[in-house]
Order: sequence, then structure tokens, then C-alpha cells
Amino acid sequence: STSAGGKVTLTLGAYTTPREAFAEIIPLFQKQWKEKSGQDVVFEESYLGSGAQSRAVVEGFEADIVALSLEADVTRIVDAGLITHDWKSKPYDGIMSTSVVAFAVRKGNPKAVNDWADLTKDGLEILTPNPKTSGGAMWNVLALYGAAKRGFVDGVAADDDVAAQAFLLKVLQHVTVMDKGARESITNFEQGVGDVAITYENEVLVAQQSGQDYDLVLPRSSILIQNPVAVVDSYVDKHGTRAAAEAFVDFLFSKEAQEIFAKHGLRSPDPEVAEATSANYPALEDQFSIDYFGGWKEATPTFFAEDGIFTKAVAQVQGLSQ
Repeated sequence: STSAGGKVTLTLGAYTTPREAFAEIIPLFQKQWKEKSGQDVVFEESYLGSGAQSRAVVEGFEADIVALSLEADVTRIVDAGLITHDWKSKPYDGIMSTSVVAFAVRKGNPKAVNDWADLTKDGLEILTPNPKTSGGAMWNVLALYGAAKRGFVDGVAADDDVAAQAFLLKVLQHVTVMDKGARESITNFEQGVGDVAITYENEVLVAQQSGQDYDLVLPRSSILIQNPVAVVDSYVDKHGTRAAAEAFVDFLFSKEAQEIFAKHGLRSPDPEVAEATSANYPALEDQFSIDYFGGWKEATPTFFAEDGIFTKAVAQVQGLSQ
């Protein structure tokens, strides 16, 4: 309940990669909210692949706040009638953090994976998560396809969907493991599986901070990953937690929180924080957004529906390997 003083419990349903940032942000918010309201906020945190987390909320996991990998996973909750406010009315259209799709490679980059075209080298083993459960996986597929179509994959003609699809198929033939989420994928890579992991830039930076000694490769062209956050209206109203939940979401857009996201490998949508941290986050030669594909409303069915480009390519790879 939200009586003055006492205790309020907030359930955060998040995607797997910002866990370390939240570990630092949450105590700061708890202290601030206690000073402001007299209430102790207890957080219950759940981390899953973004798609899996989004489905769990729709199926009855009563998260007060969702922090997900991509807009489409929030849209699913909106369509279920659980989020009823305009979540994009927050700063930066409700995007709490950004990143780009990048590569994790072994120390010293022994397989010389420097750009997308290198992912089709003979014998190369690639890790990327499963788009059925992982938002990161969807970003990876769109980054690869977009780079090819935009003319940034050597040997692949620009503006040629057939060529881009052939390239996607070729890369997928090298994918050895598809994990449930981006974090599982990078953990697998850390245990020695594969030569390269296609992943969020921040996953590699966080791993390097914790002492892992593999390398980050930024391709010339990649997609801007945009991670949304939203209060889940139905559940905060049911739990009586709206005031604290809304305050927490607002806190995520503060300079203080944005600097913490930037410290943990995520690019900040806040222009001042982005400017201050630009040395750690180099600009890419060609950066595009989901708008290049007509937004998620078009990209999701085009690539990930039953007859989607990615779905068909995976089926084809499985057919080839049998």
C-alpha cells in the first residue's frame, strides 16, 4: 500500500543486460524516495530475455515497471490492455538507454572478424540469441540485414533484398548456439563456446569491466538499439504502487541514473551525458534506427512472423543441416 511511511514493494521486470546498472541505480532511488516520502521501497527484480519477460507480464507476472530491450515488447503489453498511459510521453520517447549491435571476439581477434562480411568465413562459429525469446537477437538480425542492404557488407550489393537475404542465410549457417537471452549468450561465449558473439556493445563492455579479456569489434554499420521503460498501469493500480513506480521511472531519466547506465556500457539518450562519455562510445560510420525498417510494427512481421525473412532463413538452415 502507499500510506505515508511504511513500506512499498516494486516489482521490476527487465531484460537481461542492464542488471549491473540497476544494482547501482536502485539504492540511490531508495534513499531519495525515503527522504521524500518516508517510505522504504523494496525491489523485487526479474531478469529474462526481453520477449520472454514481455510475454510473462501479459500472462500474469505482475511487474509494476518493465524495462525491455525493444519497443515491440512494450507494445505487446499495451495491446493486452495492461499499459494504458502514453509511455512515450517520457523523455527521449520513453527510451532509458541505447546501444549498438557489436561483436565479441577472442583476445587479439585471431579470426580477424572486423566487419559483417567476415562472419561468413569458413569454419567460423557464431553465437547469437534466439529471437523468439530475446530482444537482443532481433536487434542482431536487423543490424546484420540493414548493414547488408545499406551497402556496408563487402560483396553484397546495396538495396538488394535478395542479396541481403542470401547474406543472412550464409551467416546463420555459422550460428552454433541460440541462447534464450543476450546475457546467456555472452556467458556461453565466456565459457569458450564459439569464435564470435553478435551482441549488445554494452554486454562486452560490462564483461571487460568484470575482468573478461575478450575484445569488442564495432562494425562500420549497425543499428541503434533503443531500450524502453514503462509503468504497467493495471498492476500498479492493483498494488497501490503508482506513486513510487512513476518516481522510479522518472529517476531513470535523471542525469545521475543516465551516468550510471553510461558507466555500465550503455549509450545514454541524454545529449549531455552522451557528449561527456563520447570517448567510450565512438560514432559509427553508418548508424541507422528501427525506422529504416518502418518501425517495429513493420519489422516484426516482415522478419519474425511465420513467413518472415528470418524465420524462413532459419528453417532453410535447419533443412540444409539435416
